[in-house]
Amino acid sequence: MPTVQLHDITGQVIGDIELSENTFGQPVNTHALHAVVVAHLANCRQGTQSALTRSEVSGGGKKPYRQKGTGRARQGSTRSPQWRHGGVVFAPKPRDYSMQVNKKLRRLAMKSALSSKVEENEVIVFDELNLSEAKTREMVKVLKAVECDNALVVLAGGDPVVERASSNIPGVKTTRVGTLSVYEILKYKKLILTKESAQKIEEVYV
Repeated sequence: MPTVQLHDITGQVIGDIELSENTFGQPVNTHALHAVVVAHLANCRQGTQSALTRSEVSGGGKKPYRQKGTGRARQGSTRSPQWRHGGVVFAPKPRDYSMQVNKKLRRLAMKSALSSKVEENEVIVFDELNLSEAKTREMVKVLKAVECDNALVVLAGGDPVVERASSNIPGVKTTRVGTLSVYEILKYKKLILTKESAQKIEEVYV
């Protein structure tokens, strides 16, 4: 079973904690990670871009000049794409970029992401995160104690004190076990867990 050090809030190592082999000790499947990250980024796209085609641009009903005798190329409308204020060729229109990933692949990607962090020694587990007050400086002290400046902090449930204390720190984000995503695990250098959140992750991805 994978074993990582257990820290107190001052950063001191107070022991070791064994993590579930089935959740944190699986082979890393890069295909699953790639598929889930691509789907996540695609689902973040709004798809609201839009431009007008020549049929949608106002004006241009009158032929700009006669067909022959001017020495210029024949033109039927001032709203053709080659004209200033003309329409756009193959104009982008609102569309849905969302992608679906099946449940088994999502679970495999999550276990791979968690296991990769353990393999690279980028998991920090605290006994508990009980800050004295919801101040940025309090969370900064905790991060400095474990020499970390870029991390995803995973909480077992809602913790307004930790969430507020972390909100203004660049490179640090808090999330909950229920909203944990593969993309965020891979995006941040360190994965910070509490003993309780690690147990809940093991329960969800048993």
